[in-house]
Amino acid sequence: MSKPPPTRGRGAISRPTARYLDVAREAFDDGWPAGLGPPPKLKTSLTWEHARSIINTNQSPDIPFEQSINPFRGCEHGCVYCYARPAHAYVDLSPGLDFESKLFAKAGAAQRLREQLAAPGYRCRSIALGANTDAYQPIERQLGVTREILEVLSETQHPVTIVTKSALVERDIDLLGPMAKKGLAQVFLSVTTQDVSLARLMEPRASAPRRRLQALGNLAAAGIPCGVMFAPIIPGLNDHELEVILAAAAEQGARFAGYVMLRLPREVNPIFQEWLETHFPLRAGRVMALIRDLRDGQDSDANFGTRLTGTGALADLIKARFARASREQGLNRSDHRLETGLFKPPRLGPQLDLFGE
Repeated sequence: MSKPPPTRGRGAISRPTARYLDVAREAFDDGWPAGLGPPPKLKTSLTWEHARSIINTNQSPDIPFEQSINPFRGCEHGCVYCYARPAHAYVDLSPGLDFESKLFAKAGAAQRLREQLAAPGYRCRSIALGANTDAYQPIERQLGVTREILEVLSETQHPVTIVTKSALVERDIDLLGPMAKKGLAQVFLSVTTQDVSLARLMEPRASAPRRRLQALGNLAAAGIPCGVMFAPIIPGLNDHELEVILAAAAEQGARFAGYVMLRLPREVNPIFQEWLETHFPLRAGRVMALIRDLRDGQDSDANFGTRLTGTGALADLIKARFARASREQGLNRSDHRLETGLFKPPRLGPQLDLFGE
């Protein structure tokens, strides 16, 4: 459903463009071993937003896409390192627990997308789906906002790239498979570790690592070009798994691979360091020292060209390791540019049929 359902409660009068509701839950196998127990529980609420525009334009020179769509703000996955957390501070909410529990969804997202794609002068460029927060986080199971967006992209033959930590992406193989045959779709699964105990601490409500790799294999078997993102690399915590994860992804049929060094912008820095001291007190000092080695002595680096990869000897070593592992596993042997020449602008209403094709 893309329209906000009728609800009562906080915000219904004071904020007429948004409605709050508690998010219902349904069973979904995210692949976590039973011995770990359930992830930490949070009472989650949702606010429907009415955005004037759904497509974001990227101005960053070190990000490989020009356009993106984020169906949601905030993310239930709860990844402690998520660089999107500071965005919640812009709406007077906490980048900590509020980011994980007070979620926003785009009402009428599919219709907004139709309007933008139908606009005179729109130039088709691949859209990155869920570049900021995960488009397949748990609330998507009930809301289907991402699914509706994909239906529009499929209908208009518009190319899309997806990056996710959720096996829920398998749900949309029926759309992504036919799109992939036309060169219109590719999917990257983000895998940060194969250690389920570490994954549960870092990203408690995402799919388990093995389940993500399984999803990658199922997508590849359906003919969808797939890749793995080893992101973020946290030196002293998960960097030793680089080669193992690339090998596991290649075994499942991945064609591509990428990596991003840990970023600690603004409020993410104290959140991550508190988490590190809580769960890895004996390693915390060493981890932060290695991070500063990558960031010219600082905790974070916002400069284009280096913020995603780091600088210095350690950054060079990781880059060399990644290149060698990719080569050995047969990854990144071809580019992953998508087809843009098949795009057909959508019709906005039956009255447009009077003007013909």
